[in-house]
Amino acid sequence: MKTALVCGAGGFIGSHLVKRLKKEGYYVIGVDLKYPEFVTTVADKFFIIDLRISNYYEALFFYDIDEIYQLAADMGGAGYIFTGEHDADIMLNSAMINLNVLEFAKAKNIEKIFYSSSACIYPFFNQLDPNTPQCEESTAYPAQPDSEYGWEKLFSERLYKAYERNYGISARIARFHNIFGPEGTYTGGKEKAPAALCRKVIEAEDYSYIDIWGDGEQTRSFLYIDECVEGIRRLMESPQSYEPLNIGSEEMVSIDELARMAIAISGKQLAINHIEGPQGVRGRCSHNALIKEKLNLEPNFTLQKGLELTYIWINNQIKL
Repeated sequence: MKTALVCGAGGFIGSHLVKRLKKEGYYVIGVDLKYPEFVTTVADKFFIIDLRISNYYEALFFYDIDEIYQLAADMGGAGYIFTGEHDADIMLNSAMINLNVLEFAKAKNIEKIFYSSSACIYPFFNQLDPNTPQCEESTAYPAQPDSEYGWEKLFSERLYKAYERNYGISARIARFHNIFGPEGTYTGGKEKAPAALCRKVIEAEDYSYIDIWGDGEQTRSFLYIDECVEGIRRLMESPQSYEPLNIGSEEMVSIDELARMAIAISGKQLAINHIEGPQGVRGRCSHNALIKEKLNLEPNFTLQKGLELTYIWINNQIKL
């Protein structure tokens, strides 16, 4: 039985990953500042630990760990990342976490580690046209992310690869593109667009309206959580490490189109009201040629189906 350490196991993607690893027969140790918000963790051990503190690993040092999955970060949706009000916290907290996790991996002679990067690392000047964003992996440099969150992720990518070169820790890095699904936060300011729109539609009175930041023409692609976890596992099981790879969907929609999908699922008659608010880049969509080639991975779970499942789950939560 292999043992996996999942950092960020109390978060949305981390808690889903813990369930997948348990199904595969792993002994799973979860670490986070909090337990999962909406489900009971199935991790064999779960430690409430602040990964920003360098001596956190004392509680873990006596475990024989085969693999580390590092998903812990200070992150959230556009309302948290793009206002500029949290830039210092985002950069400091996430950088400290990654430095400490890598030092632990070095001390424990861990052979393989996964790091969750983000599509936010891509240069803003390649994402000005909502219809033709350029997010191939090779376009990351020359670098100019549109947020400090993206800059920290890019720095940490290089940090993990430096530890790979210098200390022999095989670093598997994925650039996530807007992961969504049930059991993710849907209120409070850190929620992503699919969850936020589903919540707004659920809470709106029939024949009223919902607010959307910006003109609604900004585009994104969204990947359902199960396919994200599949990508993580294929990347970790691949016979070698690669340069960072996209894990996302190529099904691109405008935010207005996403809102209309949620409205249609609800059966309500709702208008869309555009207001001022943080938006990020104008267009972003995963480019999947490399994951098809390297991992034989081709996400095919439709946005419509994923949004239906997410809507139903959020609706049930709100009615509790």
